[in-house]
Amino acid sequence: MSWGTELWDQYDTIATHTQKGIDFCERFTHFLKDRCSIELKYASELKKLVKSYQPKKKEEEEYQQYSWAARFWDVLKELHDLAGQHEVIAENTQGQVLKDVQSLISEMKQQRRKDLQDGAKVQDQLKESLAKLDKSRRNYEKAFKMAEKATDDYRKADADINLSRAEVEKTRNMMMIKNNQCDESKNEYAAQLQQTNQHQRDHYTQQMPSVFQQMQSMEENRINKIKSMVKQIADIERSVVPIINTCIDGMVKASDGISAEEDSKAVIDKYKSGFPIPADIPFEDLSNSSVIDTSNANGTPKNSLDNRKGTVSDKKKNRKDKKGGGGLFGIFTSSKATINKGEESKEDFSDLPPNQQRKALNRKIDEFKKEIARETAEREGMLKMKDVYVNNPALGDPNALEKKIEENAQKIDSLQAEMRKYQGYLANMDAKPSPVGQRRNSLSDDSISQSSTNMEMSQTSLPGQPPVAANEPEVYTDEWPEPPSDEEFEEEGTVEIRKKPDKKAIDDEEDHVGEFEHAEGDFDEEGFPVIGTCRALYIYEAGNEGSVAMTEGEEMFVLEQDQGDGWTRVRKHDNSEGFVPTSYIQCHFYDQDEV
Repeated sequence: MSWGTELWDQYDTIATHTQKGIDFCERFTHFLKDRCSIELKYASELKKLVKSYQPKKKEEEEYQQYSWAARFWDVLKELHDLAGQHEVIAENTQGQVLKDVQSLISEMKQQRRKDLQDGAKVQDQLKESLAKLDKSRRNYEKAFKMAEKATDDYRKADADINLSRAEVEKTRNMMMIKNNQCDESKNEYAAQLQQTNQHQRDHYTQQMPSVFQQMQSMEENRINKIKSMVKQIADIERSVVPIINTCIDGMVKASDGISAEEDSKAVIDKYKSGFPIPADIPFEDLSNSSVIDTSNANGTPKNSLDNRKGTVSDKKKNRKDKKGGGGLFGIFTSSKATINKGEESKEDFSDLPPNQQRKALNRKIDEFKKEIARETAEREGMLKMKDVYVNNPALGDPNALEKKIEENAQKIDSLQAEMRKYQGYLANMDAKPSPVGQRRNSLSDDSISQSSTNMEMSQTSLPGQPPVAANEPEVYTDEWPEPPSDEEFEEEGTVEIRKKPDKKAIDDEEDHVGEFEHAEGDFDEEGFPVIGTCRALYIYEAGNEGSVAMTEGEEMFVLEQDQGDGWTRVRKHDNSEGFVPTSYIQCHFYDQDEV
C-alpha cells in the first residue's frame, strides 16, 4: 500500500511521524551506549574481583599444593575469560551496531529534510495556481458586474426621450466595451480554471505521491535497519555464548578436580617431619642416684613437639608477629617467614626436618636440571650455528662463537658442580641409618618417589659420560662428613643401625652356601629370603664397602628391598652378595605375582 494514495491529505501527519522515527533511532543509540557501558563496567568489576582474589606471585606455588586452592585459581581464570567476553560484546556493539545507527540517523535527517523541501515546493506551486484562479475569478466577477451595469444604463438611456441620440449612442458604446471586457475576463478565468484543475490533478496524483513514496521508503528503510540491528545485537551475544559456556564448563571441570583425599595427602607431604613418634616417658626413680635419659632413644630430637617446624604451638606463637596473610583470605603462610623469622636457611637445609630436607634438596636439584637443560640446548644451537659459519663463511665468523661456547661450557660445568654438591647432600642424608622400628617398606610412597628422584638424577649426565650414582655417599667424603659410627649412635640412644655388610665378610659366608633356588622363600645364612629378581639398567663399579659391582643387563636376585636409603641388597649368580643403588636396577618381586 502506498502513502501517496491512501494518505494523500495527511502530509503534516506523515512529516510528524517520520520525525518520531528519527527520535526513536536517537533513543536506540542511547540504549546501546548504556548497554555497552554496563557490559564494560560488569567486565571491569569481574576482573577487579579476580585480581583481588587471585594469588600473588610468591603464593602461586602454595596454591598448586592443594586441589581446592588450585581449582579455585582455575575458576578465577575462567571468570577472567568470561569477563573478557562481555568486553567483546561491548566492543562489537560499539564498533558495528552503534556506528550503523548513528549513520542511519544522519542519512534519515538528510533524506527527510529533502523530502519536506520537495513537498513544500509542490504545495507552494498548488497554492500559487489556486491564487491565480481566485484572482481571475474575481476579475471576471468584477467585469461581469460592470457589464450588467452598463447594459442597464443603456436600456435606461434608450427609454429616456429627453436624452439626445448622441448621449444614447455614447451609453451604447460603453455597454459594448464593458461586455467585451467581461467576455475577456470570463475567457481568462476559464483558462486559469482549466490550468489550475490540471495542476491540482498532477499535485494529488503525481507530485505529492512521489514525495510520500520517498518518505515511505525512508521509513521502511529505517524499520528494516532497526530490525537488522536488533538481530545483530543478538548475534553478537550469541557468538560469545559458546566461549562463555566453555568458561562455565571449565569451572565445572575445576570443581570436579577437587579431591579431599589428595589434599589430605598433600598436607602430610608438606608438613611431615620424618621424626619418629616419641618413646614412652621413663619412670624416674628418685631413690636411684642417677636417672637414665632415654627420651632420645628412638631418634626423636628433644623438645620435638615444641621446636618442630609446622607444629600448632609454634604457629600460635608466630601468629601474633605476622600481620595479614597471603593467598585466599590469608589462609596461606610462609613457613620460613613465620618459623625461622630473621634466620637464613642453611645451604644443605639441615635446619629442616628430614622429610622436608629431602624435598627441599630434590627441588633444588630439579632447578639445576632445568637450568642445565636450557644451557645445553643453547650450546647445541651455538654449535650448529658454528657449523653453518664454517660451511659458509659469508654468513659469519665461526671464531666469534668460540668465546660464547667456552663461557657456556664453564657455566654448564659450574651448574653441574652445584648440582653434584646438592646430590651429595642428598646422598649423605640417605646414607644415614634409620632408627629401630622406623624402617619403611620399599613400596611406600616415600620410597617410590625417592627412587624416581634418584633415577632422574642418574639421567642428567652429559652425553658420552656414565650416569652419576646419586646415592653413593662416599663420593663427597673429602668435603662432607661420613655418617655417624655405631658407637656414636649407641651413645645417643642405643639405636640399631642398618649397616652395609663388608663385602669380604659376605664372600666368606657365601663360601659355605650352596646353590640357591629361584623360588620365593629361600634364605641365606643371615636369614634373608630371595624375594624377587632384578636387572641392572646401568654399569655400577663397587666403590663402597659392602656394595657389589654389576654390568648393564645383568640378572640378580633381590634379598632385601630398599628401606628408603637408596640401596637394595642383591645376590649375583656367582653367589656374591651386597648392596647396589636402587635407581640402577629394575626389580620384580615375587609377591606381585600373587596379587
